[in-house]
Amino acid sequence: MISLEVRYRLVSLFMRNPELTKEKIISISAGLFNTQGYKATSISDITKATGLTKGAIYRHFTDKEDLEESTFHFMAEKMKGKFREVIKKEMTAPEKLLAIAVFFRTYVFTPVIQGGCPILNAGVETDDTRPELNKSVRDLLNTLQSSVEHILQKGISYGQIKEDIEVERFASVFIATLEGGVLLSKIRQSPKDLFWVIEDLEQRIKSISA
Repeated sequence: MISLEVRYRLVSLFMRNPELTKEKIISISAGLFNTQGYKATSISDITKATGLTKGAIYRHFTDKEDLEESTFHFMAEKMKGKFREVIKKEMTAPEKLLAIAVFFRTYVFTPVIQGGCPILNAGVETDDTRPELNKSVRDLLNTLQSSVEHILQKGISYGQIKEDIEVERFASVFIATLEGGVLLSKIRQSPKDLFWVIEDLEQRIKSISA
């Protein structure tokens, strides 16, 4: 619980900087939505966590759905940023693919967003109830898969990946395998499944390397 003194200081600071206010609301909401779920997280939860009033929040967002979508966009950008970061560090296509696998392993210990993978968390919850938010989840998933496809295509052109692989199929299975490993590890509260998944992917990466 935020003390009255801290709450007053936060409100005073936010009132002087509307953009900072909006960023803070989104940042704090990200952890709540990704941990508790979108439906289970109320505006009251967000007011308590931010120290702001409902009126202050709704000055920046038209409704809770607007806040949810803005927050997911924030999480998506953070995830894509980390994705690009790990890819750029490696030189060859096989090294980049392995770096992506290791990146997913960090979810078990140090997730990019508190609560784990936003694709899994939002994708399952919004499948039938929130089509717009679910579309944003699909867009993020497609972006990540497109990145893997691009790595494979570049790898083929540079002679690092075998020419006979089905790029789209491999990329889809690659992402699905990692997300499945994350899900099992989260359910079982153990990294074992994800570690096995990554070991298996390491062998697959070796098998397609030229």
